Amino acid sequence: MLKLDWKRLGITAGLSLTLVAAGCGSSDEGSSDEGESGDSGETNYGEELGYSITGIEAGAGVVAGAEDAVETYDSLEGWEVTTSSSGAMATELGEAIDSEEPIIVTGWTPHWKFAEYDLKYLEDPEGVFGEAEEIRTMVREGLEDEEPDAYQILDQFSWTAEDMEEVMLDINGGAEPQEAAQNWIADNEEAVNEWTDGTEEVDGNEIELVFVSWDSEIASTNVVAEVMKEQGFDVTITPLDNGPMWETVATGDSDGMVAAWLPATHGDQFEQHKDSLVDLGANLEGAKVGLVVPDYMDVDSIEDLQPDN
Repeated sequence: MLKLDWKRLGITAGLSLTLVAAGCGSSDEGSSDEGESGDSGETNYGEELGYSITGIEAGAGVVAGAEDAVETYDSLEGWEVTTSSSGAMATELGEAIDSEEPIIVTGWTPHWKFAEYDLKYLEDPEGVFGEAEEIRTMVREGLEDEEPDAYQILDQFSWTAEDMEEVMLDINGGAEPQEAAQNWIADNEEAVNEWTDGTEEVDGNEIELVFVSWDSEIASTNVVAEVMKEQGFDVTITPLDNGPMWETVATGDSDGMVAAWLPATHGDQFEQHKDSLVDLGANLEGAKVGLVVPDYMDVDSIEDLQPDN
């Protein structure tokens, strides 16, 4: 299988860590430690945040949703979405919480940050971010015939948000992704047996799984890879940007992924490639994306924010 060209083009060599400027000082007129009060009676955090939402990678569905929200809501007039990476977003969020400062991030669940911090989604009355999502498994055409045991494991893989967050928390606590995956597998033998039920062990058959470098997908891909290794597969996992991840499965340059967020987050990529890959359905249900803030912030809805007038 020829994979070198797209790896060279698709793997992100480096992610810029664009930091959000947050003005923490007091103004001369009517400010307080909690910010100015807007017409709605809610605290106005716009000036403190530089009218900026902390995003992740450009092109991610949750970033596109945030950009749509800026265009849709009058309360976000003059705001912008600053892109960086999922890791940089989590770092900025943690630093803001340590200082009890305001911050608005593009967020999603499952994610370890909801177990680590007291967070809340801002209500989205216009439905810009859509309803609950699911994470699906996609494989290349022909995999079922060529590697039926790998296909069956991927088809039978299914777990919960709590399962995924357990692995993510282990990684966030310092464990290597492979180690965290092995720890979860050791503690969840019954679930793993369901994934491998009806399959036979193989002898070094090569399988490549691709994923976008989000904490959730690092967790799920490593878990599936370790299960397949226990069945005798020689598994390679490759991190890619969103577009190349979908393209490589659709073209057959990789075997599959367990990282397809639908219907919104990866909706554009799915529409582009759906006729050239095999959709094995949801491996996790009840995922969600939206704008997320620390619970101590006095704001509950996107409509409670104030425009940059």
